[in-house]
Amino acid sequence: MKTVDCLLEDADWAVEDLAERADLTTERTEAIALGRWTPSPVERKKIAEAFGISGEEVSWGHTMDPRNVRYRRFGFKDIKDE
Repeated sequence: MKTVDCLLEDADWAVEDLAERADLTTERTEAIALGRWTPSPVERKKIAEAFGISGEEVSWGHTMDPRNVRYRRFGFKDIKDE
C-alpha cells in the first residue's frame, strides 16, 4: 500500500497531472496528496483509476505533520521558562 504522495513520486507526476487525469480540482488533489483531506469513495475511485490501480492498493486518510505532533507532545515553551 502506498500513499497518494508516494504514487505521485513513483509516477513522476505533479499534483496538477493527477488532478487532470482524475478530473478533480488541483486544490482538492493537493489536499489529498498531503494527507489533509480524506477523499470520498468517488474521489478514491478517480484517483486509483488515474494511477491504473485499485483503490485497495492506496493508503487513504489523514497524515500528521511532525511539527503538530511535537507541539501536541510538548507544547510551546513559555518565554518566562527560559
